[in-house]
Amino acid sequence: DRIPPDAVIHRLYTSPLFQRFIADCFELPRVHQLADPLAGLCLNVVLPGDSHPWHFDTNEFTVSLLTQAPDGGGTFEYCPGIRSAQTENVDDVRAVLTGEGTHLIRRLTLRPGDLQLFRGRHALHRVSPVHGSVARHSAILAYTERPGVLGSVERTRQLFGRVLPEHRAAAGRAVRADQLLD
Repeated sequence: DRIPPDAVIHRLYTSPLFQRFIADCFELPRVHQLADPLAGLCLNVVLPGDSHPWHFDTNEFTVSLLTQAPDGGGTFEYCPGIRSAQTENVDDVRAVLTGEGTHLIRRLTLRPGDLQLFRGRHALHRVSPVHGSVARHSAILAYTERPGVLGSVERTRQLFGRVLPEHRAAAGRAVRADQLLD
């Protein structure tokens, strides 16, 4: 909600032509911007010594654009299709989180300008610890098949440290793509 509408990344996120491209890549008739004013378009900065922990996205489709690579580390690690809309697959998720499921993890080293598309709702993913003196910067553009998808109050507070009136107003009746845990 703090990215100006005239910023290049915001114009790209809201572009009907770009959304058509994303829908085509995912073989969908259409994608919608996430209705969540905090989670739809984010700038993600991982400082040296930090990482972005394992998680699933609230939205089904995520586009990530690396804008600055770190000196070292900052590798995108993911487990594609580890869960589906029908099953949480708790055993495999637990194995990854406890270090026993390393065989399920794929790694991708991105370069500035790389555009990455993935199904973040079904792929457990993280960014490994960043090393050196340069932070890892990326833009996250979140899309969904259904209009009106908003993060829950609890999840939004966990991710952003705050919630907006839109989150409170939608509590208990928010549009969700599935019944999976956030």
